[in-house]
Amino acid sequence: MKPVIIISTYPDKKSILKIAKELVKNNDIACVNISKISSVYSWNKKIENTSEYLAIFKTLTKNKKLVKKKIQETHPYDVPEIAEVNITSINKSYLNWLIESTTQDSTG
Repeated sequence: MKPVIIISTYPDKKSILKIAKELVKNNDIACVNISKISSVYSWNKKIENTSEYLAIFKTLTKNKKLVKKKIQETHPYDVPEIAEVNITSINKSYLNWLIESTTQDSTG
């Protein structure tokens, strides 16, 4: 099984936590890292500089379509970032934990 990371940004921590808890509870992802960031971007012909939260969803390729779909369905932005990062190298113990955490009979 191959690991994959899905990256997205959110306007606030509350909107990430709702989807993160659901995806972890359903064993669709192993975890989500959440960090406050500053983003500079163009929107509606204006340069914006805002605080956002970066979410790094960790899962397996077998779950990536479902995870991306759930992010899209629940995201508060009109144009959410949903970027997939394929992992080419990962330590075995972490990969084993990731696999165990995204298996339906996982007991944690």
